[in-house]
Amino acid sequence: MVPAMNDAELLERADLNLIEFNRESARCTTGGLVHEEDGLVFFIPGHRFPVGGTGVMRSDPGIPAQAVIKRTEAFFRARDQGWTYWIMAHRDADLVAALHESGVSAFGDSPGMVIEQRLDVVPLSQGVTIERVHGEVAAREFADVNGAAYATYGMPSKVANKQFADHRFFDQPHVAAILARIGGAPAAAAMVVVSHGVAGVYWVGTTPEARGHGLAAACTRAITNIGFDMGADFAALQASVMGEPIYLRLGYREITRYPWYVVMP
Repeated sequence: MVPAMNDAELLERADLNLIEFNRESARCTTGGLVHEEDGLVFFIPGHRFPVGGTGVMRSDPGIPAQAVIKRTEAFFRARDQGWTYWIMAHRDADLVAALHESGVSAFGDSPGMVIEQRLDVVPLSQGVTIERVHGEVAAREFADVNGAAYATYGMPSKVANKQFADHRFFDQPHVAAILARIGGAPAAAAMVVVSHGVAGVYWVGTTPEARGHGLAAACTRAITNIGFDMGADFAALQASVMGEPIYLRLGYREITRYPWYVVMP
């Protein structure tokens, strides 16, 4: 049994998992780029969408905020590229203040949530099945589901299709993804990236027409438990507006916030 961790330990490892997820998301796409130097991690997936997927995280909190901004602007301006500052509220207060002074606006404020035990297995609704994603067809369906799901927040659907164009991404030993189907039709999805002993839950989405059937909760239960099966000590996620009440009901709890500060191209 893993000894109980305090929130500071959970936060440190959850941050490391999130940084690794952003690295992985960039390097798995055609034309993606990861550049890590002197306490900053820059990541640009092949789709180049500036909100969320393309951005920077401060791996060393000791880097002065003004240095973060100056180096980040130089890096992305040279590439004629918009970007997102991924903020860890528990340690990036100085960077938030500096961004406000620079006129950079916040874009969302996701709660960082964790759970330290497996979730109870609940029978699926009639006609609903959940399966692991393997192969080109399932990878394309996973992308289509999330493209439709995240269009609700303004993300172009083609972003997910480019993000998951290489089906081999899902066959890596530290990655797993699932599809929920209703009557055989793909309707919801979720994935997990395991690193630093953390099951990072990402890309939980349900198509608009399939919402209201408990599919997001079912997928979150399944992918969380798969993460524990893969050796994680706990699970962590950054919740969307629609996802937060679902995760709270499942037993996830908030331990921090992850705001985005976005600079458009």
